Amino acid sequence: MNPSIPPYDLESRAHELLPPEVYIYYAGAAGAGATLAANLAAFDRLRLRPDVLTGTIAPDLSTTVLGARLTLPVAVAPMALQGLAHPEGDMATARATGDVGTAMILATLASRSLEEVVAAPCPLWFQLYVLRDRGATRALIDRAVAAGARALVVTVDAPTSGHRRPGVLSEFILPQGTRLPNLAGLPAPTPGAPLREYFATLVDGAVTWKDVGWLRSVSPLPLVLKGILAPEDGRLAAEHGVDAVVVSNHGGRMLDGAVATLDALPAVVEATAGRLEVWMDGGVRRGGDVFKALALGARLVLVGRPVLWALATGGEVGVRTLFTDLRNELETTMIACGCAAVGDVAPRHVTEGTMIGTPRSPR
Repeated sequence: MNPSIPPYDLESRAHELLPPEVYIYYAGAAGAGATLAANLAAFDRLRLRPDVLTGTIAPDLSTTVLGARLTLPVAVAPMALQGLAHPEGDMATARATGDVGTAMILATLASRSLEEVVAAPCPLWFQLYVLRDRGATRALIDRAVAAGARALVVTVDAPTSGHRRPGVLSEFILPQGTRLPNLAGLPAPTPGAPLREYFATLVDGAVTWKDVGWLRSVSPLPLVLKGILAPEDGRLAAEHGVDAVVVSNHGGRMLDGAVATLDALPAVVEATAGRLEVWMDGGVRRGGDVFKALALGARLVLVGRPVLWALATGGEVGVRTLFTDLRNELETTMIACGCAAVGDVAPRHVTEGTMIGTPRSPR
């Protein structure tokens, strides 16, 4: 990967390199793509308001998340089928993530197994869909614990596959020979059938807060709920003993017209009142975006699609370069805004403003 390509331009190069059906699967969004567009526009709308004359020249970008010390407040969001972007897939991502000193969330539908990826030198958290088969769900949790995963990140915003335009993402079919090693022992996808059909037979769409209590009872790992947008749900998560929530709309892939995650973030932070950690994802493309999310109360910012584009264009080196670029831009922004540490980034450093220039397109 050309190091001069900024993170937010990687998609164009990945689009050229990936098979069309894989690119569409990664890039696709629900409906007309309004949620994905809103995620991006929310960052463009928020303006920075720096403190000056602070003497800040070498800010500390490190933070502590679920007891793990990270060198920067950015980690890898869970993303399925990374092996379609690069032969080493999740392994390349995990090695690059470890090299830069941060964490990765491994997807249930990962191309590599828990046991393989956990060997990489980075904190590994495991993303879990609650399966229709509770025994299989429990076995997967036990497997994550045995492998050494440090947290369980449960996706709660996918009761059904998002509505996509017919013939596009909804009809994505796994390429022949694709492995789903974390689901070994469960029925395999039917050859030639859309992935959404397999997902619907596998995942329980009727999960409730009662199931959150069950997950807490069967897992010794810190519990994170991914997919919170309403402050009331953040409050309920705290009441159910959850350790962290991810303010997320599934990257715009589930519900078209949903609130942008950056817009939802402050109310969730207020509702949880420090009783749990609040993370966010959705629309993060630049180090400046990370700064804005921190200013609105995020403890950790997850990056999704840019990692896939970096993986497709440069493998492990590409992902490492992406995180180096994000780190450098975040550091520059913190210096310019007078923030000596991540904890110094505050709501006063951002303000609503008129969008300048052309909004970033979700393609």
